[in-house]
Amino acid sequence: MSFMSAAEQYNILVENTAEIIVDEEFRNKLNKSAAENKALRCKLGIDPSAPDLHLGHAVVLHKLRQFQDLGHHVVLIIGDFTGMIGDPTGRSEMRKQLTEEEVMANARTYQEQLFLILDPDRTEMVFNSSWLSKLNFADVINLASKLTVARMMEREDFYKRYQENVGIGIHEFFYPLMQGYDSIAVRADIEFGATEQKFNLLMGRQLQRDYGQEPQVAFTMPILVGINGADKMSKSLGNYIGLTETPDQIYGKAMSIGDDLMEEYFRLATNLPSAEVDQIIKSVKNGGTHPRDAKMRLAREIVSLYHGGDAANDAENNFKQVFQKGQMPSEINTFQYEAPAAIVAVMVDAGLAASKSEARRLIQQGGVKINGQTVNSIDLELDKDLEEDRVVQVGKRKFARVKIS
Repeated sequence: MSFMSAAEQYNILVENTAEIIVDEEFRNKLNKSAAENKALRCKLGIDPSAPDLHLGHAVVLHKLRQFQDLGHHVVLIIGDFTGMIGDPTGRSEMRKQLTEEEVMANARTYQEQLFLILDPDRTEMVFNSSWLSKLNFADVINLASKLTVARMMEREDFYKRYQENVGIGIHEFFYPLMQGYDSIAVRADIEFGATEQKFNLLMGRQLQRDYGQEPQVAFTMPILVGINGADKMSKSLGNYIGLTETPDQIYGKAMSIGDDLMEEYFRLATNLPSAEVDQIIKSVKNGGTHPRDAKMRLAREIVSLYHGGDAANDAENNFKQVFQKGQMPSEINTFQYEAPAAIVAVMVDAGLAASKSEARRLIQQGGVKINGQTVNSIDLELDKDLEEDRVVQVGKRKFARVKIS
């Protein structure tokens, strides 16, 4: 294919990025790519440390999709080998090492979710065990010789743990080295990551130089704040919007964010052009658009990305029924169980809670209702239906119809 001019590509690709290291090198790579009609190799490494992806992960994936739409090639590295160590970035203590079985189970789930955003035809998916597991001890010693302990201790997380006398495993020092070696193995032109990954991305540049390759450009992307408005989006904190959640769940969660987060979400969680986002935010600020209406537009855009326009419209209609008219959604998924069915297990199975511990917490907080009546016991068991059905409600947004036989 013929490429858009380097200048036009540059203007599109730099939008909503945190930092490009080094900008001049990126421009040169684009110029060379366009002149030679050759796609850039864009690397993203993902350690399958958890089974589900959310909008925070999607920020960098949408940037990769922009590169793909302009003709470039994505090399997606599933860190099955590095995942057994775990990225120490941002950790205040040593990360629990995952088993090979846990890593591979999570990796399979990732593969299904990544292509909700990425173009499979322009994506090369590889596992870094295919080269890292083949390094012998001499290779590892040679790799380790490229980095000093002083340089490693420049990492804020390591330095803080050292100062607080919190253990640092020697194996953790190898994580950035292995991530950097990944760039050598796939001959990356560009590597992507969140701002907190900067140290690891720069390691790739250094090692490529040491091994005789042209250094990659490092693209860092902003970190999306979670729906609570306080912390970065995280499933463990419960402030996330999952890529595979239902349209109603995504829409409802998007509507729950604070007005001050709207601009960030429009820019990082939708595909709207910056100029259009500018107009929306300007209209909200000058009173031309009510914040609620802008947020409904935001929720529609996010749902449309993962479920399509029709699902977004249905989710909006359901939201209006529940919150503006005080009615239940017109469509509620039905689940069948044999008596007796523990309410905690039902909530997890029906997707109303991520875990049994979360289900218990929700019940204890008074956030669970059955047919409008608050559930008061975490030990409640549902017997055979005495009426046509039961509707279990969690919070304001989650519903499930339950039948017991």
